[in-house]
Amino acid sequence: MHRETMLLTSLHFLGFDFTYLGNRTKSFRSASFSVHQFLFPPMRAKKVEAPPQCVRRFCGTHENACAKARGRRARPTSEQQAVLPRLLWRGLSRPFKMLRVVSWNINGIRRPLQGMANQEPNNCAAVAVGRILDELDADIVCLQETKVTRDALTEPLAIVEGYNSYFSFSRNRSGYSGVATFCKDSATPVAAEEGLSGLFATQNGDVGCYGNMDEFTQEELRALDSEGRALLTQHKIRTWEGKERTLTLINVYCPHADPGRPERLVFKMRFYRLLQIRAEALLAAGSHVIILGDLNTAHRPIDHWDSVNLECFEEDPGRKWMDGLLSNLGCQSASHVGPFIDSYRCFQPKQEGAFTCWSAVTGARHLNYGSRIDYVLGDRTLVIDTFQASFLLPEVMGSDHCPVGAVLSVSSVPAKQCPSLCTRFLPEFAGTQLKILRFLVPLKQGPVLEQSAPQHNSQTRVQTCQNKARVRSTRLRPSQLGSSRGQKNLKSYFQPSPSCPQASPDIELPSLPLMSALMTPKTSEEEAVAKVVKGQAKASEAKDEKEVRTSFWKSLLAGPLHIPLCGGHREPCVMRTVKKPGPNLGRHFYMCARPRGPPNDPSSRCNFFLWSRPS
Repeated sequence: MHRETMLLTSLHFLGFDFTYLGNRTKSFRSASFSVHQFLFPPMRAKKVEAPPQCVRRFCGTHENACAKARGRRARPTSEQQAVLPRLLWRGLSRPFKMLRVVSWNINGIRRPLQGMANQEPNNCAAVAVGRILDELDADIVCLQETKVTRDALTEPLAIVEGYNSYFSFSRNRSGYSGVATFCKDSATPVAAEEGLSGLFATQNGDVGCYGNMDEFTQEELRALDSEGRALLTQHKIRTWEGKERTLTLINVYCPHADPGRPERLVFKMRFYRLLQIRAEALLAAGSHVIILGDLNTAHRPIDHWDSVNLECFEEDPGRKWMDGLLSNLGCQSASHVGPFIDSYRCFQPKQEGAFTCWSAVTGARHLNYGSRIDYVLGDRTLVIDTFQASFLLPEVMGSDHCPVGAVLSVSSVPAKQCPSLCTRFLPEFAGTQLKILRFLVPLKQGPVLEQSAPQHNSQTRVQTCQNKARVRSTRLRPSQLGSSRGQKNLKSYFQPSPSCPQASPDIELPSLPLMSALMTPKTSEEEAVAKVVKGQAKASEAKDEKEVRTSFWKSLLAGPLHIPLCGGHREPCVMRTVKKPGPNLGRHFYMCARPRGPPNDPSSRCNFFLWSRPS
């Protein structure tokens, strides 16, 4: 019986559930439960209320749909029951390894992160990244907003022991955007590619499958991919039945739509459109697809803390795009059946307060006053068949976002060699000496000039000689310069205005009378009055200077200004500075020091506001 218990425990790690056997299996270690009962279970199921039609469509059979409705796993299908004896005879002492993927907007990869970094005094960003990967304990870690360019990427930061990494950099701005994917050596991808359009593809180890992008111009595609917002890695996975499949992960950091810049909203929607075209093309090619990262849009009102007070929440273009991309299992309308599923809402459809992003300026994370804009989206077949869990990690600090992830009941089949996009193959990290030609750009000349150059070669030489002779003849000799060696005249630094007529050199300007002739002698009384006025002026200047010095030392020794108390909590306020362009730019003001939260929460920030008086 102990041997049967070990086999059942191994089956449990494989992903099988025994709850469908009803009251006959109250425990794994029940003496009345045998392996024969598990391998050949009764075909009767408990009677439950039939689930909605859309759930039946996604779950497959009616029995599996009923199991889903009871909140339990579906019972093994006939194909699974057929393969079970073969798996048992191969040995079940080795558990089936799951695939764990995690996504995190890290908000800058070069700075050591609080809460995850080592507390040693010699800690650096590279050590912090290695510790982050170990703490997350994922086979594939996707990072967004790395804020690093290739010239600032160091080898300890890019090459971590036990992982192979892939980076996408912003080509327009330094310290902006950027994504990175770290894969364990046991999950080495077979292909990797930067961008969604294929313009940055190297034709060596690329993912491919671009779809129809005729609605985009080449300039638009280059602009969408030049900010380093997308990175693709393609992996080989093996299901528990032993079948190999292809899985493509799209690590994205979608643009933010600034209300003050309407062109960024257009850029964001075009990026969404390009992402959907590429993902659907990969699905059509037979690959499973996971889109994970920061999508910068809260899909449903439950995903935003203040959706009630936002104008036209449902009419947002980004939310409408997500409505067409995602499937809603609770909706019976066929118009809401998209190619992808929000994995977290699939497992937690009604979980409130499940946020992934908070404002760091207002301290909104303390009261969980945020939104959920980080997702793990999988295609419908992949989510229904292989996803075992989808989770958030709000306890992980160090960024204004928290990590999100999912667990799949598949194992990764590592490639024998990393794709060419891997950072260990970059010339600066490969250990090979660079040639100076790599830093030079060839000069591109027009074809017309190249053809006409041999014909006019002799004419160009003759003309060059003539120009040199003309230049020599126009140069002045030292004897002709005259007063060039001496001090120059002041008039040589001025040029006559073109609007004013120039005076003739023959006309002589009248000489001004001397100032002494215009001044009249002063009397003794006037001199006395002048002396008195001069003395009073000196006394007032000395008094003003003394007052300035006195006020300066008083302000210096008086300490900081008195901080007012907020009206809601009667607590000391905090001083802020206006950074928005306008007439109040740079002014200081006082506000409540508590973190931002719901208006009905008395522990959140009150509405106190007071301008600071200039010192």
